Amino acid sequence: MANRELMNLESIEMPYSQEAEQAVLGCILKEPSCLSNVSIYVRTDYFYIPQHRAIFNAMLMAETKGKLDPLVILDQLVTEGVYDNASGRDYLARLAEMVPSTSNVDTYSKIVREKYYIRALIEASRETIESASAQEESADVLLDSAEQKIYNIRQGRAVDAPSKIGDVIVNDVFEHLRNITGEDKDKFKGYTTGYADLDRVLTGLNRSDLILVGARPAMGKTSFALNLARNVSAVGKRRVLFFSLEMTKEQLAQRVLATEARVSSMKMRNGNISTDEWNRLIQAAVALNDCELYFDDTSSITVTEMKAKTRKLGGVECVIIDYLGLITSGKRSENRTQEVSEITRNLKMMAKELNIPIICCAQLNRGTEGRGKSHKPQLSELRESGSIEQDADIVMMLYRPDYYKNEKEDDKDAPEQDDSKPKTVEVIIAKNRHGETGTVEFIWDAEHTLFIAQEKLRDDM
Repeated sequence: MANRELMNLESIEMPYSQEAEQAVLGCILKEPSCLSNVSIYVRTDYFYIPQHRAIFNAMLMAETKGKLDPLVILDQLVTEGVYDNASGRDYLARLAEMVPSTSNVDTYSKIVREKYYIRALIEASRETIESASAQEESADVLLDSAEQKIYNIRQGRAVDAPSKIGDVIVNDVFEHLRNITGEDKDKFKGYTTGYADLDRVLTGLNRSDLILVGARPAMGKTSFALNLARNVSAVGKRRVLFFSLEMTKEQLAQRVLATEARVSSMKMRNGNISTDEWNRLIQAAVALNDCELYFDDTSSITVTEMKAKTRKLGGVECVIIDYLGLITSGKRSENRTQEVSEITRNLKMMAKELNIPIICCAQLNRGTEGRGKSHKPQLSELRESGSIEQDADIVMMLYRPDYYKNEKEDDKDAPEQDDSKPKTVEVIIAKNRHGETGTVEFIWDAEHTLFIAQEKLRDDM
């Protein structure tokens, strides 16, 4: 049955509209300004006829040089061996003559895109049936793969198709450069963390990056993650999805509200709240009401489930996960190290596929506490290490010098930490695939679970 279905799919003639493809190219030749409209709907690989793909690619190359005219396009086509000089000149002239008016260029472009989507869907269906018929993968893997293929089509991406470097440069690199240097450049740069000094080192939170925040218990990694979530959504105006595998939605919202209102977290628990603090809480609630910050407190969740929930919510621009040690792989593994390696690899794939930054908290092992005087965390101390360091684009580690200041080995009479006074906390960028490493200093206000930027203190002085 499966083989018969596959044969039927293979016999399907791929749909395309030669007339629409010719009309799109003719409009651009007749009126070069049409290219900006066409580029909204169409990419090079949307054209079915190889010569049309080559012509459109030559147009994009010519446009980057500021010389979008038939002679420059023809020269590119002749250089690539698509046409000789005579046949190329004749066909380009014919394309321009076919179009009586350029006013319908958007309609022609939509037809080209529509045919491409249908072809891509047919191809994705073929591959899904082939994989399912082979029965070499689990149903979960097959479903995730099929879902990813459909998602790629919706995003206008080619289905598992290799891309020539020239196409990537024209379609992606130059488009990115135009975006980050244009009038709306702030929309396309890395998302702000809300901390200028940290943004300077990281160049913001960049799309497709997996960012790990490592720390020992009591260093404030959950608070740091919540501070980032609030800043990215409130300051950066981005839609953020926060997965908490340990705390409930109510606990998370309570902490964010208390931090925003500068009300002690202890008072939020015991209810000893003054009238002034009630007013601040109400004002903070109003301010946070418009934030695109969403919480999911599903425990024992897998990366596949997180990916599905992210897609279902739609428009998510940043995912934050607290924390790595509680994520399950959904599969049996020989040991936890192997399982965590698979999880981090899948998180990196998720960041790449969804084209968003993913921030994930991770716990460090006890190595920091057994190294004598120096307790600064190191990459090797990522718990259940292995591929964690390898898969992450950025690794940040939290270190509070005061936490170990009064530490004495086997000294039970050492004074307890006083959380009523702000302390210095170092955010150590131990790995940065895109730039420099280093340390950014913050003030840790434990009473309000708040990380205060040093640059803010400088500005207030």
